[in-house]
Amino acid sequence: MNYEVVISNSKLNSYKTRVITEGIDITQFKRNPLLLWMHNRPTKGNSDDVLPLGTVEDLRVEGDQLLGRLKFDEADPFAMRIKGKWDAGILKMVSPGLDIVEQTDDKALLLPGQLRMTVSKSILRELSVVDLGSNDDALALYSDGKLLNLSAGEGGEILKSIHQSLNMKSIALKLGLPETAAENEVLQLIGTLQANAVKLAALETEMADLKKASIEAVVDQAIKLKRITADKRAHFITLGETSGSKVLSDTLELMTPAGKPTDFIGGNGGSGASEYKKLGDVPPEKRMELRDSDRETYNALYKAEYGINPVY
Repeated sequence: MNYEVVISNSKLNSYKTRVITEGIDITQFKRNPLLLWMHNRPTKGNSDDVLPLGTVEDLRVEGDQLLGRLKFDEADPFAMRIKGKWDAGILKMVSPGLDIVEQTDDKALLLPGQLRMTVSKSILRELSVVDLGSNDDALALYSDGKLLNLSAGEGGEILKSIHQSLNMKSIALKLGLPETAAENEVLQLIGTLQANAVKLAALETEMADLKKASIEAVVDQAIKLKRITADKRAHFITLGETSGSKVLSDTLELMTPAGKPTDFIGGNGGSGASEYKKLGDVPPEKRMELRDSDRETYNALYKAEYGINPVY
């Protein structure tokens, strides 16, 4: 009876990925070439355990195929039952258990219809006789000791999609990292940037508060020195916020403390304006007349109103 089997090849499997044959390391397996049943290992330590069915001989690579020959343990009744079904043609499939070492989205290795990254390097861990299987449906992969049965739809987090990998590369480059940066490196940098953004926002808020307090202090000092009147406080605070504290300070420095209108308004005003204490007291219809007829009085009233001389 011929027990020669194709263990693996580089064809596309049902999980829309592929395992490169030349990347399969068989060194360790050759030292302990166990043949299992359905990827099961004895774990209970009693008669219910399914012991290894035998070994694999003549392990080799020919072209794109990893080949081997099954040798059943004739002293094991269960192994003989499996051998009998194999001899009868009832069982005729094997499935390799492979540890993933490296996967890649290299376009040169992609096949039509492939959606997941190519397993470019792996280690042959065990070989199993299976009831249903083929290279498409019974390929089994391991990662960190966890069995990923592709036919069961598992392993989504381990076998990354090609688009997921490409997106991660784009994100890495956008962050200033090399496209080869690992996912944990990208996430670590994103976490750092997020923390820095929080600190920056807090600093900006603190700086804005300090700026506002500084502007208010300058305006309040100007009011205290009677360079401006208290009712103009909001106006000059807005000036400081829009133009900057230096412009505000320079503007207020140019202003002289306001005096009483009687200090500079003569009692002989040509327009009878000496009765007014500031320009706001002059009726609107008389202001232009006052400006044109008695510029000196108008200027004095204007300065009493706004703290600065009018600009013509």
